[in-house]
Amino acid sequence: MKGHFYRRGCTCKKKNCSCGSKWAFVIDIGIDPVTGKRKQKNKSGFATKKEAEVAVAALIHEIEQGIYIEESCQTFADFAKQWLPIYSEAKDVKPGTIRVRLHEIGKLLPYFGQLKLKDITPKRYQECLNDLKDKGLADSTREGIHRTGRMILRKALEYELIKKDPTEFAYLKKDKKTIEQLEEEEIPKYLEKEELALFLKTAKEHGLEHDYLVFMILSYTGIRVGELVALKWKDIDFVNQTISITKTYYNPSYNALNYQLVTPKTRKSRRKIIVDEDVIEALEEHKKIQNEVIEQLGDAYYNHDFIFAKTQRHYGYPIVLKNVRDRMKRLLRISGLNEDLTPHSLRHTHTSLLAEARVSLEQIMDRLGHTDDQITKNVYLHVTQEMKKEASQKFAELMRSLR
Repeated sequence: MKGHFYRRGCTCKKKNCSCGSKWAFVIDIGIDPVTGKRKQKNKSGFATKKEAEVAVAALIHEIEQGIYIEESCQTFADFAKQWLPIYSEAKDVKPGTIRVRLHEIGKLLPYFGQLKLKDITPKRYQECLNDLKDKGLADSTREGIHRTGRMILRKALEYELIKKDPTEFAYLKKDKKTIEQLEEEEIPKYLEKEELALFLKTAKEHGLEHDYLVFMILSYTGIRVGELVALKWKDIDFVNQTISITKTYYNPSYNALNYQLVTPKTRKSRRKIIVDEDVIEALEEHKKIQNEVIEQLGDAYYNHDFIFAKTQRHYGYPIVLKNVRDRMKRLLRISGLNEDLTPHSLRHTHTSLLAEARVSLEQIMDRLGHTDDQITKNVYLHVTQEMKKEASQKFAELMRSLR
């Protein structure tokens, strides 16, 4: 197996010309199993014949060792289109995740869209990540984009479309943060027990339809707002006082008619939560009122068993997530509490109050449907550390009283 060497771009035909032409080679690399014709590999751009000879020697070695990969000329954009359904089916991902991945691919296309997969070098990939930072994208946004880029190119490597993964040693530049910034990020905002009591009192006295029950359940159970909106009456066991979480609500367009019910975030998210009798009593009262509405509206009511259903326009359809967020903001404003809090903050509030009640982290994670979650751990540790400080102070006061 030998290579044929020649100059590309040379017209002077001199032995030692200096016209700036480059060396190239062409070599037979076997027989195409489909056509039966011989396959050739050619490459140019070598400054000297010696460089071309070294490249041919390396190529011959790969062929003889059976490790030669003929890199694809497919573009990144084309392969990304093929990758998305493969990724979706393999991991059984939710529609929301697909939407995020599409958005992240869109961020990569200006850099690699029309580039051949084989031409995406580690340098080019790193320059893309650096440029995204220079454009002011948040760390979490760039992490998502990098994660998607890495999955796509690793799949190309798996399919032997490229020889090396250009993302292998890539890194994300991050600004150094102050201790204050880090502490603020580590502990999410949540309501103290006195604040929660005020918030629920406000919801009861000034809340609109559903408000008190919605925020009571979010506070007393720690479930996600999407899990709450997806609840149906069949998920409530009034005798054993449990709520079963088996699905979550998905509706990116906020159009009440275009909702989807999808499986929860993780396998662990499917769970049964024991609730207080106050929650059960509030649900029973709500069911009576809803049954009266259904009886009045008859066929005009979309009766698909939803607990939190619309009673104005599109009767019976589940309420939308934006509605819950807007209602919470209104109640926070009325009660004079932090308006930056969201329905998810009530999940953190539930964690903090369970920790304060000395419930173990393992039990809290099980109740929240977590296999592992650093934010939940941070809230738990923050609360328990404060409790330890309190214990230390009480011990010191006791010793001082004995003097």
